Amino acid sequence: MSALFDLTGKTALVTGSSGGLGFAMAQGLAEAGAEVILHGRNQAKLDEAVSELRDAGLTADSVSFDITQETSIESAFKDFDAAHRQIDILVNNAGMQWRKPMTELALEDWQKVIDTNLTSAFLMGKQAARRMIQRGGGGKIINIGSLTSQVARATVAPYTAAKGGVRLLTCSMAAEWAQYGIQSNAIGPGYMLTEMTQPLANDPDFDGWVRKRSPSGRWGTPEDLVGTVVYLAAPASNYVNGQIVYVDGGMLAVL
Repeated sequence: MSALFDLTGKTALVTGSSGGLGFAMAQGLAEAGAEVILHGRNQAKLDEAVSELRDAGLTADSVSFDITQETSIESAFKDFDAAHRQIDILVNNAGMQWRKPMTELALEDWQKVIDTNLTSAFLMGKQAARRMIQRGGGGKIINIGSLTSQVARATVAPYTAAKGGVRLLTCSMAAEWAQYGIQSNAIGPGYMLTEMTQPLANDPDFDGWVRKRSPSGRWGTPEDLVGTVVYLAAPASNYVNGQIVYVDGGMLAVL
């Protein structure tokens, strides 16, 4: 069974992985045998994250580039090519949130959320898939969605639109790239306790709502995503394509 989940010899690029969900998933992939490339905007945080993985005996490196700019992404992948580094597993995790009623939402803020959460996944996926197709042998693309890939909440319209788009972008990737042995799937995390969501967890009303709304009765943790991301990156999921797996403690399963 271990061979089904063995990532030895594979290289995984995880965007937005200097901390939080991205770091946990990168660590899980590394523990399964992959060489991981962490990505983020803060070089100091990236260096600290890489050091933590290396101190644990794992193989890790880092890159920093703008995932919302096509020229920046193209340049990063050309650098990978020049260094003879092939990306076997791409996890499109980087994202952002912007909470505001739609009637007060500026177009530039809407566009920034769309670009960061949705357009970046398209741009990154395109570059990775081109190379996977060219060299043969397939690959794995894992997009990070959300509960809002399926349902909506007030005041997060651009995030909801972006994550809904991620779900169908994943289907489109599968429709076009499955023939080349590329599996494109998504993960839809529920309410995860991270630095970004800590203010929500500190609100007694919101915290209580999350705990009562979820059959599991708790917030998720970044570590709760590790099993799913390793499965979707590994040979175990070689006939799984175009799917989104919700890791939400059962929240979407109940009224």
